Amino acid sequence: MSPHDLQVKAPALGPGDTVGIVAPASNVKPSELEAGCEALRRAGYRPFYNHSILDRDLYFAGSVERRLRELEEMFERDDVRAILCARGGYGANYLLEDLDLDKIKSNPKIFVGYSDLTSLLTYFTDATGLVTFHGPMVAKDWSHKDGVDLGSWRSALAQTNPWTVPLNREVTALVEGVAEGTLYGGCLSLLVATLGTPYEIRTADTILFLEDLGAKPYQIDRMLMQLKLGGHFDSVRGIVFGQMLDCVQSPHQDYSLQEVIRRIVADLKVPVAYGVNSGHVTSGNITLPCGVRARLSVGQRAVNLSVLESAVMPKAKMRQ
Repeated sequence: MSPHDLQVKAPALGPGDTVGIVAPASNVKPSELEAGCEALRRAGYRPFYNHSILDRDLYFAGSVERRLRELEEMFERDDVRAILCARGGYGANYLLEDLDLDKIKSNPKIFVGYSDLTSLLTYFTDATGLVTFHGPMVAKDWSHKDGVDLGSWRSALAQTNPWTVPLNREVTALVEGVAEGTLYGGCLSLLVATLGTPYEIRTADTILFLEDLGAKPYQIDRMLMQLKLGGHFDSVRGIVFGQMLDCVQSPHQDYSLQEVIRRIVADLKVPVAYGVNSGHVTSGNITLPCGVRARLSVGQRAVNLSVLESAVMPKAKMRQ
């Protein structure tokens, strides 16, 4: 039995719905927050946030208590249909010990973020079964022109049919093959940071998605080897890497990150693809649901990633 067999789906998101914005990690710039909110309005949603979201404590978006209260209240609010993170940065791990999981279980909502929010995405999925979404954030992707891939956003959050992830042309094959598993993962650095804690990631039977920003190739090597030596690749069905933005040693290095990765994962005998635009990307951030079944097909001529089931329930009427 897979650790992700317990599955909870939130109601789908539709035009005119209220989306609650939270800052569980680093502090937010007001101009970027408002730019993202304006983009959400143009897309047909009603953005809502508490003014305390602009609080600051060192490099955090206010105290742990404020961030925790904000997050739990958004899950409990009847008018909020989805919860979008303003930005990542650092600090979501401070919330893990005191989060009231009963509030999340009792009020399943769409929850979207990436980067430092990987800690919450995987914890919610592992501990409650909630399908979460690795995708665009308000003060980052929504605040910039062409920052969001709207096709995958709507397919993931509003559609109740299987769909195919719109992969960019730069996606390449590292290891050929075909596999099915539960789509799961996030920022590599944050995934590795869970190891040895009560919030350790559960990778068995997954199509594991891994991405990062600004890590040197040897650091990527070290993190992948830690996962491998710890047995976290033993039951993985397939691996998908993100764009891996700015993950170079120097402009003149005589090797590629793809070569580094292939050396580590080739003997796993599972399909491996590289270059999917989700998370830290230059533009067109793709929304990937975490906790649903997916099929990965990797060939020299084409790479295909299909989501085999809806990530949300048919839109339900919520109490106003």
